Amino acid sequence: TTKMAPVKATKTSTKPSSGGKGGKKKKLVIRYVLDCTHPVEDGIMDVSSFEKFLNERIKVAGKTNNMGNNITLERSKSKVILNADIPFSKRYLKYLTKKYLKKNNLRDWLRVVAATKDTYELRYFQINNEDEEEDGDDE
Repeated sequence: TTKMAPVKATKTSTKPSSGGKGGKKKKLVIRYVLDCTHPVEDGIMDVSSFEKFLNERIKVAGKTNNMGNNITLERSKSKVILNADIPFSKRYLKYLTKKYLKKNNLRDWLRVVAATKDTYELRYFQINNEDEEEDGDDE
């Protein structure tokens, strides 16, 4: 989550907290949000079981249950928030989310979409032939 700043001619900065590339390394804090609002409101998904799944499955240095103090998961209403002090891939979070959906047979109805740079959202697939399906269900 680093932003590229325009390169300046002078390398030494007089400002103490310039946030540039020189000086001490800033502590890396990554924050990803998984927004499960839609499926939770419809009652097809449980956030607590999803959080438990992530806790069990997230690997650090190739080992599960190795999160320590580096990675924390918290739940607020229908969102799961992951904070990491070490490099953590957003793509890995998407992979685990899809794995959870497949395990609970929700993969056919839900997709994982990046809403913002640090947010994934669970959305329903858009089905265009709604009127055709309604006619077929009457049999």
